[in-house]
Amino acid sequence: AGQNFISGPRFLLFLCLSSVNVINAFYVPGVAPMNFHQDAAVDIKAVKLTSSRTQLPYEYYSLPFCKPKDVTYKAENLGEVLRGDRIVNTLFKVQMNSNKKCEILCATPSKPTVLSVDESKLMAERIREEYYVHLIADNLPVATRLDLYLNRDEDDKKKERDVTFEHGYRLGFADNNKYYLHNHLSFYLHYHREEVEENQEPTFRVVRFEVIPQSIRMEDLKGNADGSCTVPESSNSVPQEIDPSKENKLLFTYSVQWKESNIKWASRWDIYLTMSDVQIHWFSIINSVVVVFFLSGILSMIIIRTLRKDIANYNKEDDIEDTMEESGWKLVHGDVFRPPQYPMILSSLLGSGIQLFCMVLIVIFVAMLGMLSPSSRGALMTTACFLFMFMGLFGGFFAGRLYRTLKGHRVYTVSLGDIPKPVFRKVVFGICFVLNCFIWGKHSSGAVPFPTMLALLCMWFGISLPLVYLGYYFGFRKQPYDNPVRTNQIPRQIPEQRWYMKRFVGILMAGIFHISFHNQFYYLFGFLFLVFIILVVSCSQISIVMVYFQLCAEDYRWWWRTFLVSGGSAFYVLIYAIFYFVNKLDIVEFIPSLLYFGYTALMVLSFWLLTGTIGFYAAYMFIRKIYAAVKID
Repeated sequence: AGQNFISGPRFLLFLCLSSVNVINAFYVPGVAPMNFHQDAAVDIKAVKLTSSRTQLPYEYYSLPFCKPKDVTYKAENLGEVLRGDRIVNTLFKVQMNSNKKCEILCATPSKPTVLSVDESKLMAERIREEYYVHLIADNLPVATRLDLYLNRDEDDKKKERDVTFEHGYRLGFADNNKYYLHNHLSFYLHYHREEVEENQEPTFRVVRFEVIPQSIRMEDLKGNADGSCTVPESSNSVPQEIDPSKENKLLFTYSVQWKESNIKWASRWDIYLTMSDVQIHWFSIINSVVVVFFLSGILSMIIIRTLRKDIANYNKEDDIEDTMEESGWKLVHGDVFRPPQYPMILSSLLGSGIQLFCMVLIVIFVAMLGMLSPSSRGALMTTACFLFMFMGLFGGFFAGRLYRTLKGHRVYTVSLGDIPKPVFRKVVFGICFVLNCFIWGKHSSGAVPFPTMLALLCMWFGISLPLVYLGYYFGFRKQPYDNPVRTNQIPRQIPEQRWYMKRFVGILMAGIFHISFHNQFYYLFGFLFLVFIILVVSCSQISIVMVYFQLCAEDYRWWWRTFLVSGGSAFYVLIYAIFYFVNKLDIVEFIPSLLYFGYTALMVLSFWLLTGTIGFYAAYMFIRKIYAAVKID
């Protein structure tokens, strides 16, 4: 049985594909639960430091925390490296079902930890930038408990306690231009007692990992020579200030408290669902489904009835000896399949769209089935990267076959440079490389190391490109799509179009209609899969309606227009991202702003290719279907 897990910032929906990692999962072999005996060591490891203000993750020991003698980093998979995770051991000593009132890390009251001026400046800067610290215990992320009291009536006589959580814990806080460090951590770990046979030692499993951070001045901790300390009451304590202009003396301390829980190990990820309003998801998903399928049903009925009437009239006219002059979409039958300008670029973009579509569909479907366990950190992104490379075979196949259908004459055997180029991958790699250079300059853990980048390049040139060329070879050699009507040698003159049939106006109109179906981000993969189906249906429906109106206006230049119109909602995604940056985020530095808009560009480009490809093939199938249904000499 499996449950749900949420991690990563809300913004990166699609890089869907990136850091959003919400999984409804069961645990596959290799990630079995770990049983602990009484007083067994439970390792507390650090993952990274993150901030929504800078979008730059840093490794844990980039700040002057207490270090063990042997600093050991866990071997990360590709997804963890791209996410900026750097899992490392810490000095926290935690034993199963063994409480600790207060322990001092790496120092004594007589020899406290001393931060140099540079270290103090760096610590104060990270506090000002609102960084969070992320730890894990038994691969379970730490969460900060936030206790709220909600008023239920005007007299404040009746109150209800509401417990919420947030990822990690705040490094510190600022008040009146002074910076205070959370130097004491109160760990609350919950365990589930496993049933064992008689005369066997009981075993326990970690099912929750919480923390309450506190800022306590060194003098108030009352440290002892044996490494223990006494935590004062919050009303009597003074916070630990970090003065960036001088050296600072402090103590890093922690306490541990264990509690027995009825939560089973398979349900231990449920805590993270409380960080988001699940009721909103249900309301939004039901609203989207009803609206989309209701409007789609109406549009389908209108289009089908109109088409039946058109086809009946056209076929009836053909039976009359003295036919009337043709009109409407039948009039452009001799030009509707005329190859467009730049067929190579169009084929390449559609091939990349097919590659994205296959990757997204498989990733969401597999995650929905629970095959990507939250215990396997970075598995989602790793799977997406490898699938994108292997799906190049399908992208190349569809690009090659479409290119030949569009009368492409550059044969595969002439030169590898003559075939449709993988434009999308080059743009993605170029943007990521430039952003990575800036991230390197900030010494962030989000920077892709040189060996990893070299490995990605080898995978691109050794796996992805050969598969694209192989798929293109078989696609180009396959019989082109069979169009139901022949193309005239002389192009027909296109009448002047009304203002609302202009290309840019069509993109804006279709984008508004389209984006209204996708005004929510969905984290659960069950929801996300259903929303993806809605996306496919709405893209197809809008593209068919727009191309029908265009053909009725005797404009047969539909190839590029359907691709652009279907991807029109990406323009509104870009506008919303800019609005979100200006009104919601508090980013003022150049590098974080560059990262935000760089990742936004990747998201918008991916969304444009995906929706444009879906709409194009829906319109293509629709046009072939309607022209095959009428009698044409």
